Amino acid sequence: MPGKSSTLRTELASQNKRLLALFESAGHEFIEPDIIQPADVFLERAGEDIRSRTYVFTDPDGNELCLRPDITVPACRYHLAKAQTPQTEARYCYSGPAFRHHGTKAGSNAPREFDQLGLEWFGASQSEAAEAEIFNLTIAAMETAGLKNYTVRIGDLGLFNALLASMEMPERWRRRLAREFWNPRAFYKLLRHLTGEQPQVVTSSSALVETLAAMEPGNAKQLVDNVLDKNDWPLVPGRTGDEIAARLSEKAADKNSHPLDKDSAALINTYLNVHGELATVEKSLHGISRQQQGQFADGVESLARRTKLFDLAAMKNGTISFAAEFGRSLEYYTGFVFQIEVTDTDGGPLVIAGGGRYDDLISDIGNCQSVPAVGSAIYAERLLAAVKGQGS
Repeated sequence: MPGKSSTLRTELASQNKRLLALFESAGHEFIEPDIIQPADVFLERAGEDIRSRTYVFTDPDGNELCLRPDITVPACRYHLAKAQTPQTEARYCYSGPAFRHHGTKAGSNAPREFDQLGLEWFGASQSEAAEAEIFNLTIAAMETAGLKNYTVRIGDLGLFNALLASMEMPERWRRRLAREFWNPRAFYKLLRHLTGEQPQVVTSSSALVETLAAMEPGNAKQLVDNVLDKNDWPLVPGRTGDEIAARLSEKAADKNSHPLDKDSAALINTYLNVHGELATVEKSLHGISRQQQGQFADGVESLARRTKLFDLAAMKNGTISFAAEFGRSLEYYTGFVFQIEVTDTDGGPLVIAGGGRYDDLISDIGNCQSVPAVGSAIYAERLLAAVKGQGS
């Protein structure tokens, strides 16, 4: 993209000014986080989609830096630097450029620099109220900008994790299923493996796993060291001996564990197939919660309370639905998520805005206790183009 014309800059500035005024009137302080950020924060925590598209470079002192591909993480770093404590409650809004590499497949017209507006609320004690306010303000921004015929998809990653927590299975299986949630193909392959429907593929490490399965727990590191020394093999780049031993130990433990029962696997599939209008979805989820009490039932009640706080009457030009399998591409989200889309010129969905809860991000960055956090991001140029396109 060659740049912005004077007309486009004026139109964007006018739109962004109106939306920021909306956010600031709701009590969100305007901030300007740094454009240049430490690269490791994004490469380790933002998810594969962002990692693969981040512009990374090294400064003369050898520090690995990047142009921010998103402004949520910089807002977290701003909060850690400016707030009295990480847990101090704060509400922020921002507007500014972000940068992402799109590769050759995206075409030469794909913008590598784009304007992003956003909202963040850190340290809120009432989680459902904070989620509803961020959601309602983002919808209000769409309406204020004049967007029509948009769709809103919502999901809840915390509800999925609560379902796993309510089932009888080793904790390592819960971690792996949660980790693969972002990749449906890998997720269902793993689920079939855990039930025994799909045998484990034989690999070069299979003999070691068989040996470990027959040994007392805790011998994996010694076995790995012995094999590496005997064959004079170097470690795999980026993997320590302890990490290799831990992975082999998990595989060995799997061989000695009873398979996941088919009823639990069927219930996971039932849950992930829940989608539709909010009223219909709530009935389906209550049906599952009658089978799985505890955290999952509590999560269903939380979803219902949050939904009641949504200002759906203000959504004059949009529709809303829930999909249990919906999760955004940024892997730092931990709970409620939403995305606002319009139909693109080629008939596919075009994401205009999205957000959700990410309670682990600030603690990961700042090495501190977990801080409740919820926010949203709006792609300003897409929003402006969609509004203009609908008006033509």
